[in-house]
Amino acid sequence: MACLAEPFTVGDLTVPNRIVMAPMTRMKSPGGVPGPDVAEYYARRAAHQVGLIVTEGTYIDRTAASAFDGVPHFHGEAALAGWARVVELVHAAGGRIIPQLWHTGVQRPGAEASAEGPSGIGLDGGPLGRAMSQRDIDETVAGFARGAADAERIGFDGVELHGAHGYLIDDFLWSGTNRRTDGYGGDPASRARFAAEIVRAVRAAVSPGFPVFFRLSQWKVDHYEARIAQNPQELEQLLTPLSEAGVDAFHASTRRYWQPEFEGSALNLAGWTRKLTGKPAVTVGSVGLDRQYGEGEFTQGLTRAAGVTGIEELVERLERDEFDLVAVGRPLLANPDWAERALGGGLAGAVPYDPSVLKTLD
Repeated sequence: MACLAEPFTVGDLTVPNRIVMAPMTRMKSPGGVPGPDVAEYYARRAAHQVGLIVTEGTYIDRTAASAFDGVPHFHGEAALAGWARVVELVHAAGGRIIPQLWHTGVQRPGAEASAEGPSGIGLDGGPLGRAMSQRDIDETVAGFARGAADAERIGFDGVELHGAHGYLIDDFLWSGTNRRTDGYGGDPASRARFAAEIVRAVRAAVSPGFPVFFRLSQWKVDHYEARIAQNPQELEQLLTPLSEAGVDAFHASTRRYWQPEFEGSALNLAGWTRKLTGKPAVTVGSVGLDRQYGEGEFTQGLTRAAGVTGIEELVERLERDEFDLVAVGRPLLANPDWAERALGGGLAGAVPYDPSVLKTLD
């Protein structure tokens, strides 16, 4: 387990170990304002040696970005003051923290007509919302940049852009939702243009050493077989513009970290991302959850209980430099001290994940 305890540096950020708290939507911020309970929730994980915390997704300053009540905003005086308090408590506990900036795109339950995306097409292929104009695109890019600048201003250690799971940035990356015939659609490099513009604007809005993470995935919410890239060549065409625009690290979201991404190689998505871009990569996907759970249906997600398992294979892959950092989700909800246990050499005594933990911010 020694490699888990090694520090890692990206940009001006050095984390004390390789364990990351994965972003998990909690819907515990009434009116979009994170309160003292949210600050204590994150600080508790920092105090138990999580190396880097990625916050739950937070809405950028654009009306169409928001979709769910209780999700925190990343704009407005009250919300940013709440986030400043989160940063203060996490830093006091010895942790490092970055916000995840989010626009939900075509996933806007109850407000589908006002949803915006690349082509006015939902994840199921049917018409939904409206196709974004160039003005919409430009304003959204600016919204992400403002959020990143605010993150640095109030003391965060970096920023993550949510480009996964069928939300707005991913809607442009995926041919299933992007049917545009202008410069934002078509081949993989063109589909990456919107994301690259966001990265470039964010990079310009923050200091050179302020790290920019980018989260990507093949799967979408309720569409688990979707793929933005069918092979390593297509993935490289998507990622190269993002890397060149200024992404410092990629956070590759998979459902099961042990599954190969493409035929002919044991590398997972994070491994391929690191190989193709040369940039640091974060792996994630059922870390610390029993394999029987992991091999089952994923559609129940957070609503299904899961037992504890060891992380020996994960550590072996980290030692082989397949990826650089390891993001942990559900086990950290059930066990605020999960990182401390893992760094101590074992997970004996860890509590299995149970969906009842979602009711509180313990």
